Amino acid sequence: MSSLHNPNQNHLLAALLDTEFARIEPHLEFVSMLLGDVLSESGGKLHYVYFPTTSIISLHYLLENGGSSEIAGVGNEGVLGVSLFMGGDTTPSRAVVQTGGYGYRLKNDKLMEEFQRGELLQKLLLRYTQALITQMSQTAVCNRHHSVEQQLCRWLLLTLDRLPSNELTMTQELIASMLGVRREGVTEAAGKLQSYGFISYRRGHITVLDRKGLEGAVCECYGVVKKEFSRLLSDVRQR
Repeated sequence: MSSLHNPNQNHLLAALLDTEFARIEPHLEFVSMLLGDVLSESGGKLHYVYFPTTSIISLHYLLENGGSSEIAGVGNEGVLGVSLFMGGDTTPSRAVVQTGGYGYRLKNDKLMEEFQRGELLQKLLLRYTQALITQMSQTAVCNRHHSVEQQLCRWLLLTLDRLPSNELTMTQELIASMLGVRREGVTEAAGKLQSYGFISYRRGHITVLDRKGLEGAVCECYGVVKKEFSRLLSDVRQR
């Protein structure tokens, strides 16, 4: 495979033993994920699991009145489809592509065949699920107790961790939808971060100019999530 697009760009796939990877590699399908693509609806069953490489998937919880907010993000550190191997089949969340890019998908039966072997893949997916639950829990706490400015810093840093550059393509409307707040709140928070020299924002493009500044302004939620992912997944080798 070319160095430009490779399954090893996904951290979970890169951590598999050579024998495990060799069994699933022929079944991995390279896919383009466009901004706004809906990969699964609330209550729907996925026929594939997705391993993002350069894309980011947002998990949204939808309310009866049409409102929504992000409960977690999935990038090159993880996989979309934990409901499959956890035995639930469906989830109440909607999966939509937040940042366009690429990834690989694998049919459900192929994943379950490997998962049930009880080898490293099973261990990795269960650990990842625990880290994902931490991210969801911390997002709920953050949205309840911290300012929009702090929430925006958290969201920006978690997004940056999944991207190869400091450039993000994202409108304030989309960010507001992610955070579950009014657009005016995001406009004010983004304006403050820009006045501090942390970011540059124009026409749907955000450039992070001072990451350390964001890290100094963010609440503890970012560190909790980052530490848990590191704790659970850092001791596995990368192929």
